[in-house]
Amino acid sequence: MTLGAFLSLTGEKYSDDPLAQLTARCFRLRPQVKPVAKSAKKPAAAPFSAKGGAVKKTAKNPLIEKRSRNFSIGQDIQPKRDLSRFVKWPQYVRLQRQKAILKQRLKVPPAINQFTKTLDKNTATQLFKVLNKYRPETKQEKKGRLTTAAESVAAGNKVDQGKKPVVVKYGINHITALVEAKKAQLVVIAHDVDPIEIVIWLPALCRKMGVPYCIVKSKSRLGTVVHKKTATALALTEVKPEDKHDLATVVSAIKASYNDKYEDHRKTWGGGIMGQKSNNATKKKEDRAAREICV
Repeated sequence: MTLGAFLSLTGEKYSDDPLAQLTARCFRLRPQVKPVAKSAKKPAAAPFSAKGGAVKKTAKNPLIEKRSRNFSIGQDIQPKRDLSRFVKWPQYVRLQRQKAILKQRLKVPPAINQFTKTLDKNTATQLFKVLNKYRPETKQEKKGRLTTAAESVAAGNKVDQGKKPVVVKYGINHITALVEAKKAQLVVIAHDVDPIEIVIWLPALCRKMGVPYCIVKSKSRLGTVVHKKTATALALTEVKPEDKHDLATVVSAIKASYNDKYEDHRKTWGGGIMGQKSNNATKKKEDRAAREICV
């Protein structure tokens, strides 16, 4: 059947234009699809967040303009940052930090490691309370005392020297002589003496002579007791009757921590504390070795 006969049967007008014929054929042969009616139901509203409640928008003040900062070159001032990591520190700072790290990494002999075991804070506070009661006279006080005595002698009067003052003894040679003579009742040693050879033998001498000793922080704190910048060690030879009970309490605590534990301190090595990188590398090697054993 020709296209003209087909169109005559369907009631369509026939055309000689090929494009019109092709269009008519396509429309007639395409299946008709009925449009789907849209439902009148609306989708359910989204539930609120788990925190509860809808987010309330705060009203913005139209008089305040938002000005975002631009931190590119030549623009806004950069915010303050911690740049201590990038600072080139002085040589003495670098050396003391490297020394502290080396003391952690290297094996430290017991004779040196005992100086890391300092007196606890409460006992040290009680100790310095006693020591501060027996501080020696300052240079100004000594000058005033000698001037007064000289004026008294010049006037023809007899000077009464009085009793020998009870004060804290300092100076490593003086303290050594007192310990050897067993006159010292208590010896206090600084933990940060440099070089350490100055006091490294003093704990052993105190133990041999039966003199109570302790190691405290720090040489500058000991120096303030005797009006000096630093002091390696201090010693008490005697105290007033009203302070004997306080001294006995401190000495008993010190003996329990140092004299009685001398053998333990003599066998305890220090150091050997590695860094994070070294610990990670060691752990990897151990894990690899464990896997090889399992296989």
